[in-house]
Amino acid sequence: MAKSQRLPTALTAPATYVQVTGPLAERIAGNLYSVVVAVVSGGGAIGWVKPPSRAEFDEWLDDVVAAARSGDAVAVLAGAAGGAVAGFGYWRRYERPTLRVNADLEKVFVAPADRGTGVGGRLVSLLTESARQSGIETLTLDVRGDNAGAIRLYERLGFTEYGRRRGFVAVGPFRYDQVLLAQRLQT
Repeated sequence: MAKSQRLPTALTAPATYVQVTGPLAERIAGNLYSVVVAVVSGGGAIGWVKPPSRAEFDEWLDDVVAAARSGDAVAVLAGAAGGAVAGFGYWRRYERPTLRVNADLEKVFVAPADRGTGVGGRLVSLLTESARQSGIETLTLDVRGDNAGAIRLYERLGFTEYGRRRGFVAVGPFRYDQVLLAQRLQT
């Protein structure tokens, strides 16, 4: 039923990582939604100011899965013991025809209980490698300027800052820089 791929254990221990390309997302949607709510409620900068409703989440996940099915995205799920979701991330090709050789790492997040275990780094590494294997020339991302841990992680994994928009991200009355990072994958 699920069209997924188990990735090599040497790259993934202790969590299990699967590439989300089909109905697998439907089976894990409830667990993934719980992680999104926990991350956003804890102040995580993953694109929502407040936790999305289940309907908003389902619409977002359906969009990611559809992009993965069409070959325009790759999503990777890190699973923990007992079927819990440890983390999730995905990249998506740019839509404009002249930019489709590039992709954006749009969301990467780790369940609060699994932070500090290397799940985030493994997700980013697997996503970067899948982008390279898919012929993506440059993988970009943006991160909220106060998320120093994420910026350090991305830089450690080969991303470099290419721009910064001052005060661009609004969270209620607060403003944060948007830090733009990229990694060239093909020469």
